[in-house]
Amino acid sequence: MSVARITEVSSSSKKSFDDAVEEGVKRACETLKNVKSAWVCDQEVSIDDGKITEYRVKMKITFVLK
Repeated sequence: MSVARITEVSSSSKKSFDDAVEEGVKRACETLKNVKSAWVCDQEVSIDDGKITEYRVKMKITFVLK
């Protein structure tokens, strides 16, 4: 039997939502062991002068405890 834990992570990128997700997962994997999945539960953008300046995501990261 295994036990999993879920933690929420926020990440941002100047490039895209995809890049924000990749950076968030990369950073989570540096800190947490046995990361198994990520669920993007929210997306938003920052806008300045009518242009998107930053893409942000909130994710729920699942990792297995051993």
